[in-house]
Amino acid sequence: MCEKESELKIEFSPGHVELIKENVAIPYRRVLVTGATGLLGRAVYEEFQNNAWDSLGCGYTRARPRFLKCNLLDEEALRSIIQQFQPHVIVHCAAERRPDVVERHTEAAFNLNVHTSATLAKEAAGIFLIYISTDYVFDGRNPPYGENDAPNPLNLYGKSKLEGEREVLRHNPGAVILRVPILYGEVERVDESAVTVLWNRVQEGAESCTIDHCQQRFPTYCKDVARVCRQMAERRTQEPTLQGIFHYSGKEQMTKYEMSCAIADAFNLPSSHLIPLTEQPAGAGAQRPQNAQLECSRLEVQGLSVEPTPFKTAIRDVLWPFLQDKRCRQTAFH
Repeated sequence: MCEKESELKIEFSPGHVELIKENVAIPYRRVLVTGATGLLGRAVYEEFQNNAWDSLGCGYTRARPRFLKCNLLDEEALRSIIQQFQPHVIVHCAAERRPDVVERHTEAAFNLNVHTSATLAKEAAGIFLIYISTDYVFDGRNPPYGENDAPNPLNLYGKSKLEGEREVLRHNPGAVILRVPILYGEVERVDESAVTVLWNRVQEGAESCTIDHCQQRFPTYCKDVARVCRQMAERRTQEPTLQGIFHYSGKEQMTKYEMSCAIADAFNLPSSHLIPLTEQPAGAGAQRPQNAQLECSRLEVQGLSVEPTPFKTAIRDVLWPFLQDKRCRQTAFH
């Protein structure tokens, strides 16, 4: 899906010089990725870039030198980027996604999660916009949840993302809302994801620690989500009617305790020091849904679903660089 353009080349052979015209593939599809410095944004940017898309990623505090620095709260700056780059697709990954932070810094979080999304949707009129949302728009009391089930978020993070969804669809009815659960992927530091942060507890080994064994989660690999986004973008060029709400999720149901044990098993590390915590302690922060499993058949019917990468396979790739005991290199994958 590239335009063919003519390029002049000089071909040399003994006693002969010839100017020839050769057709070369020139990427013409342009994608703008917001939050490209974040966990999901990096994966989305790389997925598009590696598949012949002219990709522009923007971020803020960690943007330079790789990405364009832009404060998304600056409407003029956002408008200028869209007008100058003229993307065919925008994948809006930027968000404050930490529920406890949203509870403490509500105004700033709503500005980013709601106001920025509304502005982007307005400026993206005529552009295919994919808005990344969350399973936390549901209360977790009656899973699994389909796209048409009524949202009822328990915390401010879920409320902010739900309001963001509504603003996007209000200003850009042709947009796609893609709801995903807890994410993990290639991290710059292990505390960048609520999944990979468990690695520190797994490696501690000598000291016992309690880990949540109440909330049911469906850890989802960022590279898989990125592939779904790219497939949606490419399908949209063929089917302009592709729009609305979709769900994508990993299929393995695990509590954080079970994730920790799976991580330990993936690296042949002990897990006996990990203690399952079967009751939520008082003052544990923002309330989380017990089980907000997403039902993903709409994506599958469209032929846009991606078979989730097995958790142990992906988590090995993700956490390998952070392995402290290098002696495990000889045994971790056997």
